[in-house]
Amino acid sequence: MSEHLKFIVEQLNKDPFRKNFNLITFDSLEPMQLLQILNDVLGEIDPKQNIDIREEMPEQTVKRMCALLGLLKYKPPGSHSDVSSFRQGLVVGSKPVVHPILHWLLQKVPELKKRAYLARFLVKLEVPAEFLQDDVINDTYHQYEELVEGFKTYHKECEQLRTSGFSTAEIRRDISAMEEEKDQLIKRVERLKKRVESVSNHQRMLEQARQLRVEKEREESLSHQKQEQKNQLFQAEQRLQRSQQQLKDLQKAAADANPESLIKRLEEEIKINSYMVSEKLPKELEGMRRTVQYLQKVASEPAMGQSDLHELEDKIKEVDSQINQLIEKRMMRNDPMDDKLTLYRQQASIIVRRKESKAEELQEVREELAAAERELRQRTSQGQASDGEEIIRGDELKRLVGKLRSKGTVYKKKRQEIAELKAEYGVLQRTEDILKQRQDIIQQKLQTVEAEKGISGYSNTQEELERVSAIKSELDEKKGRTLDDMSEMVKKLNSMIVEKKSALAPIIKELRSLRQRCQELSQEYEEKKVQYESCAAGLESNRSKLEQEVKALREETAQEENRYHYINSMSEIIEMQIQRAAEEMKAYVSSDPQERKKAVRELYMKNISEQELLGKKLREKQKIVRESHSANMEQMKMWRDLEQLMECKRQCFIRAQNQASIGQVIQEGGEDRLVL
Repeated sequence: MSEHLKFIVEQLNKDPFRKNFNLITFDSLEPMQLLQILNDVLGEIDPKQNIDIREEMPEQTVKRMCALLGLLKYKPPGSHSDVSSFRQGLVVGSKPVVHPILHWLLQKVPELKKRAYLARFLVKLEVPAEFLQDDVINDTYHQYEELVEGFKTYHKECEQLRTSGFSTAEIRRDISAMEEEKDQLIKRVERLKKRVESVSNHQRMLEQARQLRVEKEREESLSHQKQEQKNQLFQAEQRLQRSQQQLKDLQKAAADANPESLIKRLEEEIKINSYMVSEKLPKELEGMRRTVQYLQKVASEPAMGQSDLHELEDKIKEVDSQINQLIEKRMMRNDPMDDKLTLYRQQASIIVRRKESKAEELQEVREELAAAERELRQRTSQGQASDGEEIIRGDELKRLVGKLRSKGTVYKKKRQEIAELKAEYGVLQRTEDILKQRQDIIQQKLQTVEAEKGISGYSNTQEELERVSAIKSELDEKKGRTLDDMSEMVKKLNSMIVEKKSALAPIIKELRSLRQRCQELSQEYEEKKVQYESCAAGLESNRSKLEQEVKALREETAQEENRYHYINSMSEIIEMQIQRAAEEMKAYVSSDPQERKKAVRELYMKNISEQELLGKKLREKQKIVRESHSANMEQMKMWRDLEQLMECKRQCFIRAQNQASIGQVIQEGGEDRLVL
C-alpha cells in the first residue's frame, strides 16, 4: 500500500497537477480535499469534469464520478455486492476507496483520455423499444448508428495515419515542391507551345506525336504481357521437364526392379505409414489434446494466491514421499520374476524409443526433402524468370565467375578514378569560388570607376546586349533545326506505325484469348478475396474479444492482489494492536507493582495527575497575577512617567551645556579681537 501511495504522490507532483505533496501531507488530507484531488484527475482525463465539488451536492458528485468511472471501465475492488459500500465510501471520501481509484487512474492517463474522448461518440443512447416503433425515431436512430460506425472507421484511419510515420511538415514540403515543379512544367509547356505555333501544320504534328506516345505505351504494355507469357510458358516447360524426368525415373526403377523387390519396398512403406498413422501420430495427437485440456483447465481456474501455492507444494511433497516409499518397498521385495520382466520391459522400451526416433528422423528427412524441392523450384523460377534462360552450370559458371572477378577489378579502378575526379572536382570548385570572389571585387571596382567617369551601368548594359543577341541567334538556329527534325520525325512515325500495326496483328489475336482468361482468373480472385476477408474479419473479431477478456482478467487479478496485500497489512496492524492490548492487560492485572507501573494506563494516570497539579499551580499563579494586575499597571505607568521626566532633564542638561560652550567661544573670540 505504501508503494501505491508513493506512486500517487509522485504522479500528482508532476505535470499537469503540480500538487507538491509528500507522503505525510497527502495522507493527512481531509475527505473533501481528497475528493477534490480525485475530481482534478478526472478533469484532466475529461475536461467536462473540471468542477469545484463545493458548488454541487455530494449525490451529484458521486453520480457524475461513478458515470465516468463506468465509462472508463473501472472495477472497484471486491465483489459486486459491495457497490453500495463503494458509493458510500466515495460520498464520505474514504481513503480505502479513493486511493485505489487514484492509483488506477494515474497509471494510464493517456489511455483513459483516449477512452473518455471515444466514449462521447461511441456510447450509444438507450432508446426504449416502444419508441422505436415510430418511423421517424427509427430512421433517426439508424442514421445515428451509421454515423457511429462512420466515426469508428474515420478514427481508425486517423490513428493509422498518425502511426504511419508521415509528418504534416514533410507532406507540406512535398506539396510545395510538387507545386513548384508543376509551375515550371506549365511554363515550359507554354514556351514550347509558343515555339510550335509559328510552324505550319503544328496541330497535325502534335496529333501525330500524341498518337506516337499512345502507341509507345501500348507497345510497352504488350511487351510486358509478352514477357509474362514467356515466363509462364517457360514455367510450364519446366514443369513438363520435371514430370518427364520423374516418369523416366519411375520407368527406370520399374525396369530395373523385380516384383519381389517392389513388393518388399511397398510393404516397408506400408509398415512405416501404418506405424505413423496408428501409433506415432495418435500419441502426438493425444499428447496435444492433453496439453490443450490442461491449459484450458488452468485458464478456467481462478487466479491462485499464496495459500493455494503452499497447498500445491504440500501435495507435491506428499506424493514424492509416497513414490519414495513405494520404490523402497519394491527394492526390499526383490522378486526374481520381476527382475526378468524388468529386463524385457527395458528391451521393449528401448525398441519403442528407437522406433519413435527413426520415425521422427524419417519425418524430418521428408520435411527436408519437401523444403529442398520447394527451394529448388523457387530458385529455378527466380533464375529463369528474368529472360527465360536456363540455369548456368559447370564451365559456364566458372567463366561467369572469371568475368565477375575481372569486372570487380575494373570496378575498383573506376571507383578509384571517381574518387580522384571527386577530389579534382572539389579543387576546381574551390578555384571557381575564389575566381567568383575576385570577379565580384573587380566588378565593384569597375562600378566605382564608371560612377567616377559618369557612365555607371555601361558594362552591365553591354553584357545584357551581348547576351540578348546570343540568345536570339540560338533561338533562330533552334527554330530551323526544330522544323527539320519535326518533318523527319513525322516520316519516321508514319513508317513505324505501319510496321508496328503489321507486327502487332498476331499478338492482338493471342491477346484476346488471354484477356478472357484474365477475366476468369480475376473473377475467381475476387471470390477468393471476399472469402478471405470474411474469414479474416471473423478471426479479427474473435481475437479482439479474447484480448478484451484477457485484459479484464488481468485487471481483476491486479485488483485482487492489491486487495489481498491491503488485507494482509491491515491484519498485521490489528494483530500488533491486539498484542499491545494483551500486554497492557497482563501488566494491569499483574500483582507486581513494578509491572503495573509499566502499564500504559498507569503512565497515563501519572501524567494526568502531574498535569492536573501543574494546572492547579498555574491557576493559582493566574489568580495572583489578576489580583496584582491593576497595581502593577499603575506602577508601570509611574515608571514610564519617571523615565520621560529623566529623559527631559537629560535633554535640558545637554542643551544648557551646549549654550554655555557657545558663549565661551564667543567670549574668547571677542578677547582675541581686542588683542588685535
